Amino acid sequence: MAEIIVVANQKGGVGKTTTSVNIATALAAVDRKVLLIDFDPQGNASTGVGIIKKNKLLSTYHLLIGQCTVGEVLIKSPIPGLAVIPAGIQLVGAEIELVNMTQREFIFKNLIEPYRPMFDYIIIDCPPSMGLLTLNAMVAADSVIIPLQCEYYALEGLSYLLSSIQKIKKNFNSKLKLFGVVLTMFDRRSSLCSQVATDVRLHLKDKVFKTVIPRNIRVSEAPSHGKPVLLYDVNCLGSQAYMELAKEILLKEKGKKENAQ
Repeated sequence: MAEIIVVANQKGGVGKTTTSVNIATALAAVDRKVLLIDFDPQGNASTGVGIIKKNKLLSTYHLLIGQCTVGEVLIKSPIPGLAVIPAGIQLVGAEIELVNMTQREFIFKNLIEPYRPMFDYIIIDCPPSMGLLTLNAMVAADSVIIPLQCEYYALEGLSYLLSSIQKIKKNFNSKLKLFGVVLTMFDRRSSLCSQVATDVRLHLKDKVFKTVIPRNIRVSEAPSHGKPVLLYDVNCLGSQAYMELAKEILLKEKGKKENAQ
């Protein structure tokens, strides 16, 4: 049964899509069956794993409004072991169309639940907002990974997001938990980065991943080539960091299963 992990942050430009794409790729590289779901109208997670956008390409939009099934929209990526449900600009209208639907918060959960046994991990890349799309993703999910850029306003935004997760847990999904916060675009030369990292670890302790994703030019270049950085340059610092992050995820999952027995 797949662990459904939402990658979310209401702030844009924090490495959310990059983290989603490279976590999914790293997990697939160690023989896990992974489904990457693009919930962002920009569709960058889709293009980031080599999915070419076409006018008639079915997407999460068509899935959410009932025009197709998960089986019809799910496609294989060029990466072995990694399947994708792509997104397109039509998804912008989904929030409006979902508003008047019955049990609108549970639409995606009801759609994806029968497909969980097919995968080990389902990774959902959310838009940079806390609207109905992100709500649907979190209602369906087991846990949330928050990419956090080490900057001045980071802690304020993190506090808001953690509060939103607690509200969703209370009202819609009692099993939802914080998997962890991952520090992204980290510049070791910056005293501000170091201070923010220290503050986050002080407040959240073991909920912050040990692995830190450095600011790295190869990570920035990879999407323009339609590849995760793990395929674009496996030896760069960014690739090494995402592989370490995937190891941490696997170890946490293993520990959780052992504690449950």
